[in-house]
Order: sequence, then structure tokens, then C-alpha cells
Amino acid sequence: METQRKPKILVFAGSIRTGSYNEKLATIAARELQGAGMNVTLAHLRDYTMPLYDGDTEAAVGLPEGARRFKELVREHDVLVLASPEYNGSMPALVKNTIDWISRPTPGEPSLAVLRGKTVALLSASPGKGAGKRVLRYLREWLELIGMKVVAAQVNVAQAGEAFDEGGNLVREEDRAAMSELVKALG
Repeated sequence: METQRKPKILVFAGSIRTGSYNEKLATIAARELQGAGMNVTLAHLRDYTMPLYDGDTEAAVGLPEGARRFKELVREHDVLVLASPEYNGSMPALVKNTIDWISRPTPGEPSLAVLRGKTVALLSASPGKGAGKRVLRYLREWLELIGMKVVAAQVNVAQAGEAFDEGGNLVREEDRAAMSELVKALG
């Protein structure tokens, strides 16, 4: 009898701010997925420095070291879990820039090859009442456009300043329930 390999899941936040609500949410997601027996890596974009995407930079030096390392990390995983803040109703430049760099083909590789066909789950924590729903709607459309499979379950945490306890746990039942649904969807 053949044993089915568990998918490798890469969890990261689209924020590098100290104390980021979305970094907290990514950490909870990684912990919950690991607790459900999944193979999880929690990455921090701060560890993968990338300049703003520029075709001239790419032509001159290829992928910057941080982009190359993060692209390889993405390549090694089957599923991505992205916790993204909402900036002015859209995604932060950090998320867009990261995807722009890692989507660039290496010689002999088609464009977007590292992302096409991958499953992605979306989360957002916001200090406002909107709970990041606008950014996740935008991200869902964009990521599907570039060939990713976005799971239906998502986590939207409103009024994030009140959503986490001192231990970094979600305090509201509805937020914990949404996280449980996301974990089930990826299981």
C-alpha cells in the first residue's frame, strides 16, 4: 500500500512590521496547521530582502539573492498560506513586489512556473471593521489570474488590535472558527 505524501505548506505574512497583526495571524495559521499534522514552514519576508522590481536590474544581475532564495522556498512547497494586510483597499507593495520577483522565469523556465497550479489560502487581519476583505477579494482575483488555485475558506480578522491575547492567540470564537475552517480546507 502506497503512503500518500503530505503536502508541504509555506506560511508567510505580507508585512515585515514589528508587531504586525498579519505576522501574528501567519504564526497562528502555521501553529494550527502543524497541530493538524501538516508539514509546515513559517517564513518571514524580512529574511528575503528584495529591491523594487525593475527590468533593468533583472537584466543586469538576474534575480536578487533574496528573491532567488524565496522563489526556491516557494518551489519546494505545494501550498502557500498568505496573511496580507490591506493598504488603502489593496495589497501592500511588499506582496506585489515579492510575487513580481519570484514569478520571473529563469533560463528555460516559463513565466510564472513557480506559482502556476499551486494552491494558496488567504488571511487578513485589519485594525478596522472591514477585516481585510477588500484585499483578499483583490488578491483572490489576481492570484487566480496568474494560475493559482485559491481555496474558498479564508480568515478575516476585524479590529485586530483587540483580536489577539498576550500569548498571540485569537480571542474571538468567530476568528478561531474561521481558522479551523481554513485548516480543514487544507487538510
